[in-house]
Amino acid sequence: MSDVARLAGVSIKTVSRVVNDEPAVHPETAERVLAAIEQLGFRRNLGARNLRRGSTTGTIGLIVEDVGNPFYSELNRAVEKIAGSFGRQVLTGSSEENSGRERELALEFCSRRVDGILVVPAGMQHGYLVPEMRAGTPVVFIDRPAGDIVADTVLVDNIGGTVEAVTHLASFGHRRIAFLADSPDIFTAAERLRGFREGCARAGIRYDERLVVMRTPTPETVGEAVRALLSGAEPATAIVAGNNRVTVHLLRALAHGAHDVARPAVVGFDDFELADMLDPPVTVIAHDVSALGESAAELLFARVEGDQSTPRKVVLPVRLVARGSGEVRP
Repeated sequence: MSDVARLAGVSIKTVSRVVNDEPAVHPETAERVLAAIEQLGFRRNLGARNLRRGSTTGTIGLIVEDVGNPFYSELNRAVEKIAGSFGRQVLTGSSEENSGRERELALEFCSRRVDGILVVPAGMQHGYLVPEMRAGTPVVFIDRPAGDIVADTVLVDNIGGTVEAVTHLASFGHRRIAFLADSPDIFTAAERLRGFREGCARAGIRYDERLVVMRTPTPETVGEAVRALLSGAEPATAIVAGNNRVTVHLLRALAHGAHDVARPAVVGFDDFELADMLDPPVTVIAHDVSALGESAAELLFARVEGDQSTPRKVVLPVRLVARGSGEVRP
């Protein structure tokens, strides 16, 4: 600022007023200061400014599983939209479904004094965040709850969604319905399995553990599971896929001929891009990912601005979108 003041021929206080958009600076003087700033490449040190003022840092942290997954990309955009309306920027990191990496990211964000943290949790132990929360850093959990602390949480209706998927398939005559999902250690996968079992009970279908496969989804693991589910004397005639990644791997396996019987009916949990353009178009249990991110961010900023009410749990609705793949009869 001293360099800018010397070049513009003004006081440091005048430079400060221009940089902070304060009134009472003559337009011609402001132009000289801005020209000097441009010439010298001056940038404010926001960290030093905030330390001096004891104010917020203008940032929040967002921890997701994988920013490369379109689901989390949309979530990130929604959080950025709300953060922007509050004059904040978003720092985002991927936990890669690793609890150690999640902790590392969260504590790194806290060391940078972010104004709050949004977490899609990878683990079940979050006691490490208690000192930060007590120090005034609010935390909101998205899509999955915290494992061992009480905090604001925004979820979708996982159980209701898979109940609806099974009910829909049963209405088209399916009795051998399989469930293909992520690892059962993941909250959403476990909750969707609960919904699957409840759906079977409501439809009068015997729950068969041989038709349930839950493991980390890769093209190889899903392909292997599909071959097993669609072989034998009593193959599955329909499959409920537990998330968008599982659905994509499932469709790829079916396209590459991982079955010797009629193509099964498919209902996927989570909508995904081009699902309506495939042959047949994919029936899904859809929910508003943007609403998930926006609701969580709004909760966070309510805390940032002083809301001291008891922690809240918000459950967002889902809906079945019938497109064709889930309406195939056995």
